[in-house]
Order: sequence, then C-alpha cells, then structure tokens
Amino acid sequence: MKRRSFLTTATLASAGFTTLLGTGCTSSTKKNEDSVSTEDSNEAFELDEETIGSLREKLTSGKYTSEQLVQLYLKRIEAVDKNGPQLNSVIEINPDAVIIAIAMDKELKTGKIRGPLHGIPVLIKDNIDTADKMQTTAGSLAMAGNIASKDAFVVKKLREAGAIIIGKTNLSEWANFRSTQSCSGWSSRGGQTKNPYILDHNPCGSSAGSGTAVSANLCVIAVGTETDGSVVCPASVNGVVGIKPTVGLVSRSGIIPISKTQDTAGPMARTVTDAAILLGAMAAIDQDDTVTLESKGKAQKDYTKFLDVNALKGKRIGIEKKPQGDNKYINALLEDAVNLLKKQGAIIIEIDYLDKINALGQAEFEVLQYEFKDGLNKYLAKANAKVKTLKEVIVFNKSNEDKAMPYFKQETLESSDAKKGLDDKIYVDALAKSFEGSKSILNSVFKENKLDAICGITMGPACSIDMIYGDRWGYALTTPAAASGYPHITVPCGMVYDLPVGLSFFSTPYTEGKLIGLGFAYEQASKKRLKPALKLSFL
Repeated sequence: MKRRSFLTTATLASAGFTTLLGTGCTSSTKKNEDSVSTEDSNEAFELDEETIGSLREKLTSGKYTSEQLVQLYLKRIEAVDKNGPQLNSVIEINPDAVIIAIAMDKELKTGKIRGPLHGIPVLIKDNIDTADKMQTTAGSLAMAGNIASKDAFVVKKLREAGAIIIGKTNLSEWANFRSTQSCSGWSSRGGQTKNPYILDHNPCGSSAGSGTAVSANLCVIAVGTETDGSVVCPASVNGVVGIKPTVGLVSRSGIIPISKTQDTAGPMARTVTDAAILLGAMAAIDQDDTVTLESKGKAQKDYTKFLDVNALKGKRIGIEKKPQGDNKYINALLEDAVNLLKKQGAIIIEIDYLDKINALGQAEFEVLQYEFKDGLNKYLAKANAKVKTLKEVIVFNKSNEDKAMPYFKQETLESSDAKKGLDDKIYVDALAKSFEGSKSILNSVFKENKLDAICGITMGPACSIDMIYGDRWGYALTTPAAASGYPHITVPCGMVYDLPVGLSFFSTPYTEGKLIGLGFAYEQASKKRLKPALKLSFL
C-alpha cells in the first residue's frame, strides 16, 4: 500500500527528503523532438479523458451501455497495456466484468440508479481482496493462487455503488516493502509498470499500476493504497489526482497490510471531481476495522459539495520557507503555483517544519517493520495463499530466487521478520516518536500559524526505470501527512522534462472536504493536466 512508499526503504530510513531530484532526472527541460513517440496509440481511443460525469450522461442518454464501456476499456487495455507501448499497469482482468456490466445495464433500464458510480468501470490495486475469480497477490509469486473468500470492505462498498471492477493493477511488490534497492512499479508476478509520459521512466510506487492506468485512459478511476506516498507519488508523476484520506476514513479490512498506523486506501482520478465522487463511495464505518469508528460524524457521503472554484479565497496556506532544492525548473513551478494561489485569494504563510518531520524517518521505518510482520502474519493466517507467514514468504523467495528475486532481494522482509511483537519497547518508543511526534509537530504549526492547509510540490518528476540499482527519487512531500495519518491531496501542477509534477495540500484529520475544495480551486484555475504522450524514451 504505499505502502512503504514509492520511496525505497533506505530513503525512508534516512531523513534526506530535502534534496530535489535524483540522478537520472536531470536533463534539460527542452522538449526532445527527436525522441520516438507512440502517439498514434494514444489518439484514437473514443473515451479519452472522459469523466464519471460525462460517462454518466452517455449512459443516461443511451449513447453507451455499461457493457459497451467495459468492452471499450478492455480493448484499450489490450491495445496499450499489453500490446503497443506495453504499459504493463494491469496485472489481471476480471473475467466477469462484462456479465456484471450487463446486470448494471438491466438495473438502469428498470429505473434503479445506485448513484454516480452505477455502471462505471474501475480498476483496483492487487493488494485488495476480491471474492471473485481474480487473485490477490501484492504482486508476489509467493501469493499466486490466492483467491479471497471475502471482498475487502472497500470492494463491497464499490459493488454496492454499482461500480464495475474490470481488473486489478500491478504494484511495487509487497507495496514496496520488500527491498532497500527496489525499483518502484516492479513485481515478480506482474513485471515492470511504465510511466505513460516517457516509457523508460518510473511510474512511482506502490500504486504504480493505478496511477499509470488512470493517466493512460485505461479506466476513468482507480483505487490505490498508501502507507507513505503510494497514492500521492504515482498520482503526481503520472499527472493525475490522488487523495490519501485520514487514516480511519476508509476501511483497511481485506487489504494486505503494512502498517495499522499509516495504511489507507485512496482514490485516483484525472480530475478532483472524480476523486471526490470515488472517495464518497469508499468512506464508511467498518466494524472489522475499529479505527474507522473514529470517523463517525466526520465522514461525508458526498464530497462533491466541497467543489468550489472560490475555495482558496481567504485560506491561510503554509509553505516551507527553506528551499527544497536548487532545480530551477521545479522551483519555478512552485513559484508559479504560489502566485496562482495568491491570485485566487489565498494568504501564503512561510513556515519551518520539514526538518523536524524528516528527523523522525528512522522511527517511522522502525514502526512499519514491526507492524508489517504483525499485520501480514495475521492476514496470511486467514488467507487462501500457500504461504501462511512472513517467514514462509521469505523461504519461498529464496527457493525461487531466479523468478522471485532476479534484480533486487528481500532485505526489508527479512529485517521485518526479525522484529519482536508489538509489545516490544523498541516498537512502543518508535511509535510514540514517529506517530505522536509527527502529529505534535504538525498540530503546533497549524495552530500557531492558523493554517487551513500546508502546500508544496508533491515530489520531483519521475526518475528512470532501473531494476538493477533501484530508484533514485529526490525531494518528496509525502511523510508529514503519512506518518501522522493526516489527509493529503495532490493535483497536477505542470511539466518538467516532459514529465508531470504534482502540487500537494494536506491538513488536519477529517478535513478531506476542505482539501478537495482547495485542490479543485487550484485545478480549475491552473488546468495543468496533460494527456500522456507515450514516448518510448527520454533520449
């Protein structure tokens, strides 16, 4: 689910989030006119850049049926994901998708409308249980054949809303919590997912497949999961909108876990409006996930009511006053974004908080290792997988090293398995330092400066794919909201090196409505979303 992020565990354990851009992402911003393009694969699709609203209108008017929508998206997946550019973002197709669509069409004909998602195709990440014919594997060969006995609670909510799950998306294996030298978007079961803007660049993890699929118009919306960055990072580098909700707003039942403290599922879409619609369908109290009880009276059934083009007016927005790197192109994007926020009536407040948050990085990683072992062992004990413990996963990988670990190994699985129980003093102390410490720092900053939100560049543009040496990510603004469990939205902010960069807004618990309003106002004033070009190479 991020889960541990798109960032490598080595990066997470260090506090070095303040350098902007890793190597492999430092070429000129001048568009390379000589690069090979697969533009033709990207022009003919009739559902390009459709939204939930526009598809809803077409269903209502009779221009399309849900069955036709599903068939069109499945053909698009075949043409662009499996053939052509081979984005490799979808790990499995739901063999019952067309049958489900026909059933949704029949309901519409009788006048039954479940809501805005009725008959709308959606993709979900392959760490979310579906009690159907699809597997749930977290991208791991060790989990191959795992057919869930019960839908994840979030899947149940999507089905109730009439959404049609057409397939599952690839991810960074074990939600990027396997190795300190991992390549985001790669799994032993699914292979390497690519960035649709430049195919030799990284889609970021761990919800890489969901981000790529939404951006490349393989679906209208998708569900990702995050522990630290795995919704907002792939959203940012794939040029889409991502929302990481407050931990407790969306159930984690039936989702392969990393951290009970930080895990959450979240919506990914091409517009803030669609992300808001999907969030409303996902948010609900689940008795099997007790943290969701905290959302009682705070969750909304309809987040679209917060979509206000004037939402930035009078809002106090905090911006880290220390430069977050010396890349002039990314700094220019932030400067332009801040100027636009001011033009829309926002009050910009310079703040100093990132160094304090980054200093807690090792404690956060300690917490995640303990909670991963505890949570995964509990999940596997009830799952239908052939492996029943984290230790058995490790043994399987070693016994099948050529297929399971051909590029990078499993240091993080092994270090997690070496941890003791959650009553261990090391864990208790790390939890207090990371979770409570992050909340304390942020709460003070929000209170002292009377802030409505904190804003900044989500992260730099995608680095190149490197399965041998791993990711080379630079600056990332994911940890403050992740470690504290606070909500976070990223919206397309512009392009650098022909690659997208996102702008983040995050705030205090259960302020998703406010953040959606801020993100929507910025989105409507900036209009920075660009359809990916599917270029083969940066060079």
